[in-house]
Amino acid sequence: MAEPGPANPAARSGRGTAWALTGAGLLGLAAAVVLLVEKVALLANPAYVPSCSINPVLSCGSVMNTPQAAAFGFPNPILGVAGFSALLTIGVVLLTGASLPGWFWWGIQAGTTFGVLFVHWLIFQSLYRIGALCPYCMLVWVAAITAFVATTAHNLRTGRLPVPARLREAAAYAPTVMTAWLVAIAALATVRFWDYWSTLVA
Repeated sequence: MAEPGPANPAARSGRGTAWALTGAGLLGLAAAVVLLVEKVALLANPAYVPSCSINPVLSCGSVMNTPQAAAFGFPNPILGVAGFSALLTIGVVLLTGASLPGWFWWGIQAGTTFGVLFVHWLIFQSLYRIGALCPYCMLVWVAAITAFVATTAHNLRTGRLPVPARLREAAAYAPTVMTAWLVAIAALATVRFWDYWSTLVA
């Protein structure tokens, strides 16, 4: 029988990281696949109305037909399918109790950092350039932020990120940070489209 001790909190946090990456990978992959299917349908039939085009603000079609939807020369969902498939695989591997080498965690950190930066560029474009929100894209936003926060918190706890010990303690507040982050984005969307939202509650 295992003795309770300092290793247990680390084991629990490692398990939490595994679940967070698995959940983020599953959510992001599902959203990316649906977006890719909708994009293919739109390419095949320009008159097609995506299932997530609900009103003037929640409109995937308005987002899909912009240059920002193919930032690297191909539809963004292709990048999402590849990235979230990898993330889901990593999360499942961690759930089996496997231990990944330090260099691999640096790779995960790099990937999730790229993902969260790209997502925030898309958030800015959606709010202030395109002027529409894609519901499935917003699920991708949540998944990317979750993966980044979980990975960063794990690397802080394990000391892989070269920061002072006091900053490593911030890993304990990862759920709070993520919640505040998502609330801030929701607040920005509320303010940006308040003229429309207010007509729904008037």
